[in-house]
Amino acid sequence: MSEDAVNNKVRSLVKQMSIEEKIAQLGSIPASELLENGRFSHGKALNLISKGIGQITRLAGSRESPRDPAGIAATANSIQRFLMEETRLGIPAIIHEECLSGLMSYGATTFPQAIGLASTWDPDLIQSVTTVIRKQMRALGAHQGLAPVLDVARDPRWGRTEETYGEDQYLVASMGVAYITGLQGDNLSSGVIATPKHFAGHGFSEGGRNCAPVHVPPREFREIFLFPFETAIKNAGAYSLMNAYHDIDGVPCAASRELLTEILRFEWGFKGYVVSDYGAIEMLRTFHHVAADEKEAALQALEAGIDIELPRLKCYGEPLLNAVKEGTISEATIDEAVSRVLRAKFLLGLFDNPYVDVEKASRALDTQEDRMLALRSARESIILLKNDGILPLKKNLGAIAIIGPNADTTRGLLGDYSYTLHLGCEQDAVRIISILEAVKGKVSPQTLIHFARGCDIYEPSKDGFKEALEAASKSDVIVAVMGERSGMFNLPAVTGEGRDRASLSLPGVQEDLIERLFDTGKPLIIVLVNGRPLSIGRIAGKASAIVEAWFPGEEGGNAVADILFGDYSPGGKLPITIPQDAGQIPIYYNRRNSSFRDYVFMSAKPLFPFGHGLSYTKFDYSSLEIEPSKVGPAGKVSIGFYVKNVGEIRGEEVAQLYIRATVASVSRPVKELKGFRRIALEPGERRKITFRLHMDQIAFYDRDMRLVVEPGLYEVMVGSSSEDIRLTGKFEVTGRRSLLHLRKFFSEAEIQ
Repeated sequence: MSEDAVNNKVRSLVKQMSIEEKIAQLGSIPASELLENGRFSHGKALNLISKGIGQITRLAGSRESPRDPAGIAATANSIQRFLMEETRLGIPAIIHEECLSGLMSYGATTFPQAIGLASTWDPDLIQSVTTVIRKQMRALGAHQGLAPVLDVARDPRWGRTEETYGEDQYLVASMGVAYITGLQGDNLSSGVIATPKHFAGHGFSEGGRNCAPVHVPPREFREIFLFPFETAIKNAGAYSLMNAYHDIDGVPCAASRELLTEILRFEWGFKGYVVSDYGAIEMLRTFHHVAADEKEAALQALEAGIDIELPRLKCYGEPLLNAVKEGTISEATIDEAVSRVLRAKFLLGLFDNPYVDVEKASRALDTQEDRMLALRSARESIILLKNDGILPLKKNLGAIAIIGPNADTTRGLLGDYSYTLHLGCEQDAVRIISILEAVKGKVSPQTLIHFARGCDIYEPSKDGFKEALEAASKSDVIVAVMGERSGMFNLPAVTGEGRDRASLSLPGVQEDLIERLFDTGKPLIIVLVNGRPLSIGRIAGKASAIVEAWFPGEEGGNAVADILFGDYSPGGKLPITIPQDAGQIPIYYNRRNSSFRDYVFMSAKPLFPFGHGLSYTKFDYSSLEIEPSKVGPAGKVSIGFYVKNVGEIRGEEVAQLYIRATVASVSRPVKELKGFRRIALEPGERRKITFRLHMDQIAFYDRDMRLVVEPGLYEVMVGSSSEDIRLTGKFEVTGRRSLLHLRKFFSEAEIQ
């Protein structure tokens, strides 16, 4: 259907709607309120959605909804049938679900948490992951996913760091565009609407506290925190967006017309609709105290640009209806928001066919092919931080001690927006095996495995130390599986939404246990299963090897075992800097020169830098070529070099391109990521990588807040991490250019 045809249908439908029906389209109803004994209740629906409804909240993620896929699909059909056949205008609903690390539904594939996916530095893989998520969501009757999280995380004390793609705006944007492209597909009629969030700046809150104010100046706000959202709209065509909870300079994002209308729609040309984060509109009254009542909160949010209130129709219900009747807000403003919602429903094809095949739904989730993709994702996400040669382990060792609170757990492998953890389920929502069980499946029949938990994630008890030390004393090597546990708001979770921490050390007595294990004299391998960078400087020097696994998802146990025993050579890279101590925060790599002065008792250097990650082989970089050496401000530069595997096994490397302006009108970062490419090489294999860098990419906001490319020398840095630079060179920009809002955001990489 053409855009004109869709717009004509929308205008015609809006003319037929009463004001009550219009306002109903701006709200949502939690699926749980439409269910009785786990099934759709006709009686409840008559009371709640007789005038239609814009969205249904978390059908698959409700405790009360049927757990089997067929039951979920049948319930979705029942809701849509009611809306189509028993409401006056027959307008179907958009059903939305969470899908950060996979569809948040019982039985759906659980991929690595977002921080792990970012560690792959593999946008093509991310697009494959979200293509699977799209198919699973559509099979169950869902049409909108509340992801990806495009917050640039610059304070890892923030519990939601695990939900992000890290600290660099270019990497976040690259992963976000890939995520959205896979989720929405080629056509929304068979796709799922992506909802980038949280707009904007949520990942750099005061003190790392969730929902706290964000103190970011305008230039940094645009160049860093808005950049991933701009690319999501302009490059990936994201059709929805969610506001952030916090305020910026006293203005809550949910009430910011500058953000939600002037920048989003007028500057960037966004054509989709904005949904509120859960409860964000009411929080204008209860949290920010910028609205006296629910009606005032509704008016501020709607006039700022929020079209739909989630998770239920509250401020946008009776209060908004009264505001229209009183003449406080015009019906034309309501019509504008309603039109955006209806347009999405036509583009999704819901008016033509809102139903799904129930029988196919039961076969759509977590197929063997999906699990293999989850395994590949987990393998690529794991980072080898340190290795003195102890890894990979031999499978025929005499005895291995597996110690730690994250060794014999399946839930410990999952992030906060997995179905199991998010809802606090008593049993796993998908088949998972622990790291301990995966290791047992790798070793020879003669190898003894001595397991001891040793301690809890956060409890102070050391009662388990004795058993752990006994297990270590009987073994040839120790694998200590430590870290955090994810979840929502309450213990035992120490990371995830609402789980902000003042310290970045391993919680509880885990570091004490590691020191005791080190004292045994046995080789010590630390495997970290966690959601944020951990400042493990106290113990890093005691380990022979350190493996960062993040929360690797349903196949994470197998992936960790593959890494430990060399069935897969690690190739993941850090998407976020690991500090020596929380006191160094902020410590993101692309600060300005003035930010690197040492402390009295500690250097300003991190424990492990952005982009760092080792392999079981070695890679050599050579023959940097930069053409042309002089370029106009609207041109592009080709940056070519060779990467060779000079080791004895196959490996994967992520080549990284950084740029620095040697002189500029405003102080610039010491380096900025402008390109990357993951490449697999056989032993002795040598390939050429060429980045095409567009001058648009080096533009920045000058002293007058104009987006410009400035003339001058620019340094080129190519390497294996932000600190491990192997090749350097320069090119010169010969003129000045002011940019409008259409520009190139990403470099292209070619492998020969």
